[in-house]
Amino acid sequence: MFSSVIISGALAQDHEFIYPYYRLLEANSKLDVCLIGGKPVKGILGTQLPPNKSHPVKDIDQIKVVDYDLLVLPGGVKAMEKIRQDKRLINFITDFYNADKVIACICSGAQLLISAKIVKGKKIAGYYSMQDDITNAGAIYTDEPAVIDGKIVTTAHYKDMGPWMKSVLSFFDE
Repeated sequence: MFSSVIISGALAQDHEFIYPYYRLLEANSKLDVCLIGGKPVKGILGTQLPPNKSHPVKDIDQIKVVDYDLLVLPGGVKAMEKIRQDKRLINFITDFYNADKVIACICSGAQLLISAKIVKGKKIAGYYSMQDDITNAGAIYTDEPAVIDGKIVTTAHYKDMGPWMKSVLSFFDE
């Protein structure tokens, strides 16, 4: 069994939160949800996040890198614009990367990787409108269904969530 945490905020892209949420539960991961503010939010399409109202929500001060094997960063440009300003979140991502743990990131979630300064020299997928941002951060922009560079697994769009999550979960196959 492995432990995972999804970190996001209000106006996250609903699909990009819900699909990994249920895939991780299906994989029997011990799953925590961390939403900036510490309470359920609405996604950009209006879905309650987390979708299971009985799933507790933690704030960033309530989680520790040592407790998790996998960090999932859903996209949603409106959410990213706001939550990437939270230095606690950015420091958590940097510390997670430095602890050599798996980070799964989709779409505009790549903004968080850029802010955490962990993309230089890496192949990174992100939403097509972020190609310049990813390149300017020193990464190699790649638009493949699942881009693996070390322990960072990225994809550009929710149309590729199947191959992306399959690649993420392959790190935990027994």
